[in-house]
Amino acid sequence: MGISKLSIALIYVLGLATVHTIHAQDSPQDYLNAHNSARSAVGVGPLVWDDRVAAFAQDYANQRKGDCKLVHSGGPYGENLAWSSADLSGTDAVKMWVDEKADYDYNSNSCAAGKQCGHYTQVVWRNSARVGCAKVKCDNGGGTFIGCNYDPPGNYVGQRPY
Repeated sequence: MGISKLSIALIYVLGLATVHTIHAQDSPQDYLNAHNSARSAVGVGPLVWDDRVAAFAQDYANQRKGDCKLVHSGGPYGENLAWSSADLSGTDAVKMWVDEKADYDYNSNSCAAGKQCGHYTQVVWRNSARVGCAKVKCDNGGGTFIGCNYDPPGNYVGQRPY
């Protein structure tokens, strides 16, 4: 019994759908949706994707590809970084940052003792208007490095994010 042309076409289409699904959480729109959902939850306007900011994020991610250390670029933008020893999607990286909301106290404008919340506050920083993100596979065994940059930057001491 041979395989029909329809069966081959269906296998091909399913294969393409699987490949698309694997990378579906790393598109500019996926990053935007993850960011803007968190921003909407606190009444902050949406970010837009900026190719110039994304190019900066990609250049810096490429520089970190060799060691994937979470070292900030020192560039002109706000910046959130994430690393995983496995494949990490862009939306999962943003979710990690947004999950810091639980450790942020708006009334005192501070993080809970011993906790980090600056990634979250950068995601929802009201004056940030543009974002660009990048992802690279690390040379040291297949981990993932993700960086998102924000223009203008946020997290100014003494100012609330929203």
